[in-house]
Amino acid sequence: MFTGTYTAIVTPFKKNGQIDEAALERLIKAQIKGGVDGIVPVGTTGESPTLNYEEHIEVIALSVKYAAGKIKVLAGTGGNATSEAIYLTQHAERLGADGSLQVAPYYNKPTQEGLFQHFHAIARATKLPIVLYSIPGRCGIEIAVDTVNRLAHDSVNIVGIKEAGGNPDRVTQLRRAMGIDFKILSGDDALTLPFMALGAHGVISVASNIIPREVANLVKAYQMGKPAVALKLHEKYYPIFKDLFIETNPLPVKAALAMMDMIEEEYRLPLVPMSPKARATLKNTLKVCGVVK
Repeated sequence: MFTGTYTAIVTPFKKNGQIDEAALERLIKAQIKGGVDGIVPVGTTGESPTLNYEEHIEVIALSVKYAAGKIKVLAGTGGNATSEAIYLTQHAERLGADGSLQVAPYYNKPTQEGLFQHFHAIARATKLPIVLYSIPGRCGIEIAVDTVNRLAHDSVNIVGIKEAGGNPDRVTQLRRAMGIDFKILSGDDALTLPFMALGAHGVISVASNIIPREVANLVKAYQMGKPAVALKLHEKYYPIFKDLFIETNPLPVKAALAMMDMIEEEYRLPLVPMSPKARATLKNTLKVCGVVK
């Protein structure tokens, strides 16, 4: 469960600011065709902070509908209020999601005991498998290895973690503490291969929004014992992995998808379009890597 390639899918908007259902369907069908294992709607890349509860639930419902059982849906239902996370997670469960991605509470910076109680309460309120999400660069806190270990032993449905702290050493620490069955997913495309070499099980990818088959093939190659093939793919697409973060995610990936005529390039404030300089850099990288002409 929850191994391989999961796409942190963007939330496409129309020019009037509403969710673009047709574009979301196109994106998810492209993911299925590209061979990914699942999608993660309404995570960081899906601009969850600017969606209200109804929209959040709508995107999960649409994702389950369009995935149609062909790929898994790991719904982003975390929050900085435990009651909010429980509310969204229970809705995701009723809608048929396969699991829940639970980000560390942001801004309020709970202690490790607070983190434990937060995730413990969510796990008790749902039967869905839960993947924790540690991203200290956005949340200001890290879910400590000891806290992850305590949670996994306390709650049978806490089954993995998305590691987005950029620290390969954490993979080894988690693997030693948790054993092989606890799933570790890279939260950074550029670190997918290094993390897998240390025992991670795959990636929750931003890049697979635009190159799903290539990212899926990289992960599968390593899983199949072909590290040289995986390395070749990593090296080829490394410029994309880096330049999709040339400005704040998801600005570059949405710009790239718009360049590919997959979506309208629409954001919600406080997110705004990329600077001309960064846009030019990204477009050149996409051309060099053969993604756009």
